[in-house]
Amino acid sequence: MKGQNLHRSAKNRYRPPVWLRNGHVQSIWPTLFRKVQMPEPQTEVISTPDDDQLHLDWYRQHSNRLAIISHGLEGHSRRPYVLGLARALMAAGWDVLAWNFRSCGGVMNRQPRFYHSGATEDLEIVINHALGKSYQNLFLSGFSMGGNLTLLYLGQQGEQVDSRISGAVVYSVPADLAGSADMLALPSRKIYMQRFLNDLHGKMQEKSELFPDLIDVSGFRDIRNFHEFDNRYTAPLHGFKDAQDYWENCSALFRLKDIRVPSLMINAADDPFLSPACFPDSKKVLGSYVKLEVPKWGGHVGFVEHAKDGYYWSERRALMFVGS
Repeated sequence: MKGQNLHRSAKNRYRPPVWLRNGHVQSIWPTLFRKVQMPEPQTEVISTPDDDQLHLDWYRQHSNRLAIISHGLEGHSRRPYVLGLARALMAAGWDVLAWNFRSCGGVMNRQPRFYHSGATEDLEIVINHALGKSYQNLFLSGFSMGGNLTLLYLGQQGEQVDSRISGAVVYSVPADLAGSADMLALPSRKIYMQRFLNDLHGKMQEKSELFPDLIDVSGFRDIRNFHEFDNRYTAPLHGFKDAQDYWENCSALFRLKDIRVPSLMINAADDPFLSPACFPDSKKVLGSYVKLEVPKWGGHVGFVEHAKDGYYWSERRALMFVGS
């Protein structure tokens, strides 16, 4: 059983209602039904060294502590899961910065490249920009692809990580990109794969109009999985030989042992997106600073909870972690 030997204490065990003890229900429910009320953020656009732009949402309350949240694949900074965590962290006294990957958030980026699971240079730009605002404590969080990105960044930083970065909590992390691509290629996962491809089709059509000599979308409807999409688009546009090369270089799994700040990875055992390798339970892989928790339920970026304060279990767990 995934994570059966991992530490689980009563204080952080997730026990949803019976009808939510299903990975697919957990994965779909928040997207369809969750609403999170937040004040309108202060928006900012910052430049990248390659003449592109990143779009940021700031939630400020004059704190000296800042949480930076990275969204998931084809997500954006105002998805309910991002806003839910932002609301909880603000209630605990944090400022929050939620940022959009290139081409996300409703604005197409300038360059042929867009985003990918290993684009840590963009996360580093956001972090360095935030550190220039005189924050004394930075906390990182990410969901799904954003979780992989966060852990990969910290692994790459290793001993050189800025002393103001105090830790990270990440959810539903496809740390093994190749294995997760295999999972999503299964017939039983077709509903998820098709949704991703539909979103990416529109995005690549727009890209092809901007860069017709570089990007061709003819036959896009024949693409059935990430093996084909990443081979055709992600790898060549971002300097990788092929999809396998991309996955090997950008999977956080291989860099967890290099992380040097306390980091909590929460992957539900019933997550329909994750491969068995996304649940490492050895110190050889996790290293000394990464802790993996595997709730029995939660799906992919689910962890639904029906409570008067509107918080989900994942948000309570984050507050517990940053307060520990």
